[in-house]
Amino acid sequence: MEKDNNKKKKVIIIVISIIIILVLALAISYAYFSTQLSGSDQIVKVGTLDLVLDETSEGITLDNAVGISDSEGLSLDGSTFELRNNGNKAVDYIIYLDDNTIGDNDTRIDDKYLKYNLNKNGADSGATLLTRIGANPNRVLDSGTIEGGGTNKYSLKLWITDEVDGNYSGQVFSGKLRVEVSQEREKEVATVLLDSIPKKNQYDDGIDTFITGTDPNNYIWYSGKLWRAVSVNNDAKTVKLVTQWNISTIVYNARGHETFEKSYMEEWLNDTTVDGFLGNLRDYENFIVTDAEWDASLDTTSLGSVTRPNGNTIVTDVVGLLNMYEYQSSNNGRTNGYLNNGLNWWTLTPYSYYQVQYINSNGTASVNDSSNSSGVRPSINLQSSVKIVDGDGTVDNPYRLEGDNDTNLLGTLLNTRYSGEYIKFGNAENNLYRIVSHETEGLTKITSAEPLKSSGEFIESIFGNDTTFSSTNIVGTFLNGEYLINYVDSEYSEMIEDSSTWYIGIVGSPDSYRLAKYVDTSMSDYNTSTEAKVGLLRYGELMSGQFERYNNNEYYWTLTPSDTSYIWFVYYNGYATRNSSDYTYGIKPALNLKSNVIITSGDGTKQNPFQIELAS
Repeated sequence: MEKDNNKKKKVIIIVISIIIILVLALAISYAYFSTQLSGSDQIVKVGTLDLVLDETSEGITLDNAVGISDSEGLSLDGSTFELRNNGNKAVDYIIYLDDNTIGDNDTRIDDKYLKYNLNKNGADSGATLLTRIGANPNRVLDSGTIEGGGTNKYSLKLWITDEVDGNYSGQVFSGKLRVEVSQEREKEVATVLLDSIPKKNQYDDGIDTFITGTDPNNYIWYSGKLWRAVSVNNDAKTVKLVTQWNISTIVYNARGHETFEKSYMEEWLNDTTVDGFLGNLRDYENFIVTDAEWDASLDTTSLGSVTRPNGNTIVTDVVGLLNMYEYQSSNNGRTNGYLNNGLNWWTLTPYSYYQVQYINSNGTASVNDSSNSSGVRPSINLQSSVKIVDGDGTVDNPYRLEGDNDTNLLGTLLNTRYSGEYIKFGNAENNLYRIVSHETEGLTKITSAEPLKSSGEFIESIFGNDTTFSSTNIVGTFLNGEYLINYVDSEYSEMIEDSSTWYIGIVGSPDSYRLAKYVDTSMSDYNTSTEAKVGLLRYGELMSGQFERYNNNEYYWTLTPSDTSYIWFVYYNGYATRNSSDYTYGIKPALNLKSNVIITSGDGTKQNPFQIELAS
C-alpha cells in the first residue's frame, strides 16, 4: 500500500460552520444586517496556520428594507478576521464564503442583490457584486500564498445594492468562511510522477523513465485536452505527453512518402494558424519544449521486441507523435497497456519507403500506406519547470498544471477559451459540446462531444442527393430545422450566430487536409463555401476524431467531399474514409456561438463543463 506521504500535495479544508455567520433578515419596514460570532475571539488551527475571527466588529443596522448605495455600503463597519502563518514555510490558501444553513421557513436571498467589500492588509476591493466571485460553493473571497510568520488582516462588508430591482422582502443570507490550505507547495511534473507512480510501473532504459501498466494514474489536463504522461527524460526532466484520444484523423502523407519530416502529419501537428493544432494550444511557449527531438527512424521489428531505435532520423519540432518504441515501452510490448485507447492511430515510425506503422483498436501494431488515413494523437514534451498544482492523476481528477488551472471564470468571454474545453449546451442526452476553434474572429466554434442520440441510440441520416453540403440539402435541412427545435432549445439557439461560413473544398485521397478550407496547400485563398447557421466539421478539423473506445462510438459525416461522388466520414474506430452521399451515418453538429457568450460557472473539463449565457 502506498503511504500518504507519497502524495504530491496535501490539501486541508477548514470549515467554520458557526464561527462567522452573516445574517440578513429583512421585513416589510426594516432591514437588519449583523455579524454573529460564537463566544469571544475564535481561533481555528491547522498545522502552522491559524484563522482568527475577531468579535470586535458591531452589527450593521440599515434604516429600511430597500437597497443602499455603494458609498453607504462602503461606510459600514466590517467584520474582521486574520489569517496567520506561525510556521517558517510558505503556505498556499483559498478563502471561500459559503452558504450556511437557514431556517426551514426562511428563503435565501439571491446573490445578485448583494454587494461586498473586502479589505486585505489595506488593499481594498471596492464595491463588488457578490456574483463576481463565483457561485456557492465556489465564492472565492481571497487566495494566494502566505509566507512563514506572515499575517493577513481582513475586513468584510456585505450589503443589499440599490442597483438591482427585485422583491427580496423577508429573505435571508447566511454564510460561513471556509479555508483550503495546501501545506506543500506545487512540484515539477517530473518529480510528482516519479514520486507517485509505483516503481513497478516505471521502466528506466538509461535515457528515459517510462510509465508502464494498464491504467496508471498519469492523466494530465492541459489546454482543453486529456493527456497521458508517457515518460520522463532522466537528464532534462522534461515529460512526454500524448493525448488520450484521437483529436482528428488525416492521411499521413502523399503516396510513396513515408517520412514524418515535411509530411501532411508534421504540418497538421505544428500548424499555428487560427484553426491549427499548435495554434490552439494555450500559451504553448510557456509549457512545451519548442525544439524537441523526435526519433522518426525506420523500424521493422515486431511488437514485443522492445528495442530503442537507432536515432538515424531525428526531426526537430514542437509537436510530434509517439514512435513504436515508446508505445511498446508503456507495457513491455504487450497490447493491453494504457496507451491502447481502443482506436486506430498513427505512430511516428515508418516501416518501408511507402508504409507507416499504426496501432489498431485492439492494441496490436500494423502497417498502412502513408496515403491512407488514421487517427491523430499529438505528443508534446512539457518543460522541466512546469508544475502540478492540483489533481491526483486519475481520469476523473487529472493533474492540473500551473498556469492552466483557472478557478473563477465568471463573466469570462467564451471566445478567450481553448479548443477541446467542454460546454453545457443543448438538451437532454445531447447537452455536452466542445470548443473547436475561433476561426471566425470573435466567435467560438463548437461541436457536440459525440454524434447526436435519441433515447440512447445514435441517430443517422443520409448526407444528401449529392456531395455538396448546404442548409437545404438533406443533412443541412435537419441541422438548420429539426435540430434547432428538438435538440437545442430556444435558450441556447439564441446564442448561435445566425449565419456562418462553411468551407466545402474537395480533398481527394491522398491530398492535404488544407484543401478542405483553402484552394492550395500554401493557403493563398479560401476554397468553395456555403452559408448556414449550423453545419458539420471538415475533414481533418480539430475535434473531428473519436473520444471513446471503438465499441462506444458511431460513424459520422464530415462536410468535405473527396470527389463528386463521395464524402469523407469518420469511422467508429478512429480513421476517416469515404462513401457515397446516400449512405446513412451519424450527425455531429458544428456551429458558431456569438461573441458575447460568457461563462457563468465550470472549469471546462468533462466533469465540470462551462455553463454559459448571453451577456447583456
